Amino acid sequence: MTGQSSSSGGAEVRVPVPPSSLVAKPPDEVCRLGEALKARAAEVLAGTVAKTIDSGEVVDPLVQESFEQICSNSTLAVARWIAGEGLEVTNDAATKTSKIFGELAAHRAASLNEVTRRCLWWRNVMADVLCENATRLGSSSDALSQALNMLQLSLEFTLLRMCQCYEAERQRTDEELTRREEELAFLATHDPLTGLPNRTLILDRVEQMLARAARHQAPVAALFIDLDNFKSINDTLGHGVGDELLRAVAARLEAVVRQADGLGRLGGDEFVVVVEELSVDAGPELVAERLLEALKQPFKLGEDGQTRITVTASIGVAAGERTTAEELLRDADIAMYRAKWDGKNRYTVFESAMHDTVQARMELDMDLREALEKSEFYLDYQPTFTLSDMTPIGVEALIRWRHPVRGVLQPDAFIPLLEDSGLITDVGRWVLQEACHQGAAWRRAGYPIDMAVNVAARQLDSDELLTDIAEALADSGLESHALTIEITETTLMRNVKETALRLAAIKRLGVRIAIDDFGTGYSSLAYLQQFPVDALKIDRSFISGMRRNKEGETLIHTLIQLGKALSIQTLAEGIEQEEELSLLKGEECDSGQGFLFARPLDAEAAEAFFQNWLESAGPRLVRATHRG
Repeated sequence: MTGQSSSSGGAEVRVPVPPSSLVAKPPDEVCRLGEALKARAAEVLAGTVAKTIDSGEVVDPLVQESFEQICSNSTLAVARWIAGEGLEVTNDAATKTSKIFGELAAHRAASLNEVTRRCLWWRNVMADVLCENATRLGSSSDALSQALNMLQLSLEFTLLRMCQCYEAERQRTDEELTRREEELAFLATHDPLTGLPNRTLILDRVEQMLARAARHQAPVAALFIDLDNFKSINDTLGHGVGDELLRAVAARLEAVVRQADGLGRLGGDEFVVVVEELSVDAGPELVAERLLEALKQPFKLGEDGQTRITVTASIGVAAGERTTAEELLRDADIAMYRAKWDGKNRYTVFESAMHDTVQARMELDMDLREALEKSEFYLDYQPTFTLSDMTPIGVEALIRWRHPVRGVLQPDAFIPLLEDSGLITDVGRWVLQEACHQGAAWRRAGYPIDMAVNVAARQLDSDELLTDIAEALADSGLESHALTIEITETTLMRNVKETALRLAAIKRLGVRIAIDDFGTGYSSLAYLQQFPVDALKIDRSFISGMRRNKEGETLIHTLIQLGKALSIQTLAEGIEQEEELSLLKGEECDSGQGFLFARPLDAEAAEAFFQNWLESAGPRLVRATHRG
């Protein structure tokens, strides 16, 4: 299918041009199917709503109302097109529909996964009704096939044009929030953003409480509140949205704190509540439960209240006698970190043993600062394959830490510490060098293996990454086209303009770029036109979902087809079952990786794997797949 360019809000997307056979007025037999479909528009809506209910998903009423409006508009538009009223009717409906979906995505009310799934449910119900009409009217198979093709084309127009409105809507929201940010001004003893007492005033109040507690033997407690994953909200939605969210959180907390208690903001996303004159029935644990409950409902941000964000918090509670206010807040802070380590969205009461836990965490952080110098990091490599002929074509480099006391640590145990400390830049530079040298060695040995390396958000924030990549290629002798830089969807959206410029510079080096964990975040498909992306790595959650329900298989089909429409290769992560491999091959997914083929291997084992693959595992797996 050929395409034409269309843009909205500065973002360009390739919109397919329909074949001439679908532009001309359909034959009378097809038109009769369209007329019959118009008469059953209400049934299509009811069937689509029923699929939503059957899925068991909890949908916000406002979001559901938007989906139903989209369903009704699209059903009538497609029916009119099939009935012979012209392609313009479905073009207009696709524009209106994509605008609503763009607003939902810009306001984070619905993810790409959710939007696409409901589009597919609507398409499936429409197809069922068309088939029923064809049977009842005695339509030919050619007429039914043309009507179904027209339905599918309208779905593709909707999904692609949805991206155009996303950019304009998001830009408008960010501009409004920036303007709000500039209007605030507050006194020196109060937080300028929320108007709450700042750290200085809170410490003074706690000192007074402790003095009263010493005189009257009245208990005092501090609750240290830290929002969970606030940095990701700042990175993906911008600091304007983050600041307004903090103001909204402050107002929500203030509404549930007793007048006799104190609420303050210590900085960043940290708040504190100080309480005194506690009783057995109304202790600090009850206060913590009220605070967590207050944050459960989504926040409606923006001037029109349509930006909806749900946040949770970790709360540390410290109660009893302390020498100073700083000591009381320190213990509450320690308890808060324990709450985060235990899973977030909870409160934890301070215990003296927690000092040891914090000390151990600090020791791990200190060990991490010396790990690179002591050569304690190493790389494993997970092979990737073309799914058409099961040929190994590359590997993904995966970092490991061989701790001298704790043994081998997986990335989840230390990557967050690397990012928080800023060490990720130095370690990332080492990974690039090590991976490129290994990739070059394999290619010199006769293995045409490409190398994929993950890049963290902090690395992408600096032009040093360009230098690091260029030096790694030059020092190793690895051809630039044999290196792929993988960036997660969340990282990609942190700063769209700067990221696009930096990725363009990386592409000029001849390096390939892949989006990791695609489909799990909130990026717009329109950005795939802004970013010079070569490959989409479909998240493992979608792959496992193929085996659980038909919708999961259909979603994979849609993601792969979108990649093909945009001339972007698709790679499936986490393939573990032969059934998954068979389905992906049937959908013509380009490549994949997973435990079905190989677990991450050290360099020596990976080379042995390449040597033996075509002689043993490869042919057996291909034969097993063909039998399936």
